Amino acid sequence: MEIRKLNALRGIAAIIVFVTHFSDITNWLHGALGGGAGAYGVMLFFLLSGFLMSHLYLDKDFTLRGVKHYFVARFARVVPLYLLVVFASFALTQGGSDLLYHIPDHQVLLAHGLFLYGDSVLWSIPPEVQFYVLFVLFWSFAATRRGYIYLLIVGGLLLLFFTNFPRIYGDMYGVPYNQFTVLRSLPYFFIGVIFGLHYKTLVIPSYLKKHGFILALCLIPLMYPELSPVTSDAKNRMWLSYEVLLVMSTVFFCVVFLVPDNNILLANKVGDFFGKISYSLYLLHMPVITVIHQFDWAVEIKLIASFALSTAIAFVSFVCIEKPLARYIRGAQYAYRAKPVAVSG
Repeated sequence: MEIRKLNALRGIAAIIVFVTHFSDITNWLHGALGGGAGAYGVMLFFLLSGFLMSHLYLDKDFTLRGVKHYFVARFARVVPLYLLVVFASFALTQGGSDLLYHIPDHQVLLAHGLFLYGDSVLWSIPPEVQFYVLFVLFWSFAATRRGYIYLLIVGGLLLLFFTNFPRIYGDMYGVPYNQFTVLRSLPYFFIGVIFGLHYKTLVIPSYLKKHGFILALCLIPLMYPELSPVTSDAKNRMWLSYEVLLVMSTVFFCVVFLVPDNNILLANKVGDFFGKISYSLYLLHMPVITVIHQFDWAVEIKLIASFALSTAIAFVSFVCIEKPLARYIRGAQYAYRAKPVAVSG
């Protein structure tokens, strides 16, 4: 069963990233909505990903066929558009243009293709893909040793904390890699997994199911470096702060568990639309903002033009590229599975 309000949450995550990058590039509102605050949108994406993988798969039988289907579905969802953007960026960079993203040579291209490194917003795709691989380990324990999932997650969180999130990055034979961005992202996937484990079984009392809990989303701008009342370094450490993890997890829990499913602000056609195009919007908005910023327009006009054009391009990308390729890849899997096997003799 679809959890419709998650569509809007995806859209909100993408818009947070868009607004942050627009603020940084144009200095809109003196950059108050920038300063790396787009990280909070990506955190929502990662919480959603961990939650959905847990919710969708941990109750299914762990079989070789199931794992193959899982990887095909994940590949179809994330990889085609990503690789298209990567190869287009490489081609443009070779032609002297950084209209998309800076991929200057074959080594950097290989690093992107192997999900070891990502330029600009592409950095978030390697953590996503590597989590998909790690999730299979959780799935293997789900049926008979579910407690091991909790032990692995708590152990992982403690290990990351006491090792200060190891700065594992560099290059190997000219091929860059950055495992630091993966490690700092894991807590958000992990918390999402735990929430997904309990979504079907946790009974929320009716008196706690209130539309007002949607206001928990207001906690996000309260962590923006330029807006936050917090005086500790948590607002600047972001990914490395478990205080930020607590706040973002609280926001996610309130929206997913406490806000009624029929909330008109989340469960609506606008939320559905932006949820569907959120991945394309995330990957493609930066070049649009950069191009629009070159015009001598008022910043408010640039904001409207950047958002409208980014949304239009994301919609075309979803309809013409993202959705058809995903459908084709999944269809090819089913066609291969159904193909009759010839028996000789």
